[in-house]
Amino acid sequence: MNLALRDIRHHRGRFVQTCLGLGLLLGVVMSMGGIYRGLFTDATAILTATGADLWVVQQDTSGPFAATSRIPEDAKYRIRGVPGVAAASALSFQNIQIERTGKPYRFFLIGYELNGLGGPPLIVAGRPIRQKHYEIVVDKAMKLPLGERLRLAGDDYTVVGITEKMVSSSGDPVAYVTLADAQKIQFKDDNNAIRNSRARMEEQLAASRALAPGQAERLAPVVSGIAGSTHIVNTVVAQLAPGANLAQVKERISRWNHLRPFSRLEQEEILTKGMIQKAKMQLGLFRVILLVISGVIISLIIYTMTLDKLRVIATLKLIGTQNRVIVGLIMQQSLLMGLVAYGIGYAAIWSTHDKFPRRVDLVAIDLQLLFVIVVVICIAASMVGIRKALKVEASQALGG
Repeated sequence: MNLALRDIRHHRGRFVQTCLGLGLLLGVVMSMGGIYRGLFTDATAILTATGADLWVVQQDTSGPFAATSRIPEDAKYRIRGVPGVAAASALSFQNIQIERTGKPYRFFLIGYELNGLGGPPLIVAGRPIRQKHYEIVVDKAMKLPLGERLRLAGDDYTVVGITEKMVSSSGDPVAYVTLADAQKIQFKDDNNAIRNSRARMEEQLAASRALAPGQAERLAPVVSGIAGSTHIVNTVVAQLAPGANLAQVKERISRWNHLRPFSRLEQEEILTKGMIQKAKMQLGLFRVILLVISGVIISLIIYTMTLDKLRVIATLKLIGTQNRVIVGLIMQQSLLMGLVAYGIGYAAIWSTHDKFPRRVDLVAIDLQLLFVIVVVICIAASMVGIRKALKVEASQALGG
């Protein structure tokens, strides 16, 4: 080791620059692993925060995350009446993009029933929603202070609370409003659309021979109101009573309510194996490519360093130094380079991971596995230099 350290001191600048470059490369590998883990955490954040055992959606769909699902709000009462269900609440989900300070402003809006399932899991500042209308709780990533007003669908919503680490499967921060407000934002038409809808209804009813002209005129607003009802939700979530059989409850809901229930594990599988599967595969491929590049770079550096000291190696052989000492010199340098680079990469990613636009989860097992891989790569890469060093003849020290 002393011999390896002396050689490193002699080539200090090259060693430091190489370690810095490799460290940044390994930092990118760590960030890829963290983003890979973060994708799963983001995809299941709403699922975990809701704490529901069942997600009931429109029949023949995989909603509410992977597909469009619309069911009547009063379905929650039928779900509550199913034996084995302890609680059920309706939820509304929608992506929102508005203009704010001249820039696109995007987030994921959840409408929930007060004192029901699906509300903000944690309030880090302010308070939960208490009024039925025009209050909103936002994620910390939205960077809205308490008391700020956000205009949605023609109404101003006041920020009363702030939560954190709540994002949709696509990484957009989450905001919460009451179910009634969310339904109005998502489903209610504006005044012009309502007038046009009533005019179409009047024309269609007037064309019907079964109604007198006066009846058609009076019925048009009623029919238009029914057709334009906002009492629609995207899903009903339910918690089971202790001891309830999940399979039996699902079968009852499917048979008698003509809806499609998913367990939490089934929804998790839809989110992780369907919606983010390709992104996970791409990140995994990038990690492998970067590790291969790291191995190639280490091999080239070790080989170049070995070429630079062929005369020294020949001299060592001339004075009777055993091959194992020369092998140790090259392998120790390679391992030192890898370990120092790993430390630089770890320090860089640890100090910056919370500033990434997407969640980066640094998991201990991933970092430990990467450490082992780096050690293996360094040992394998040193073999190139060792092979060259062992072929050196002692006579080269005298040959000039």
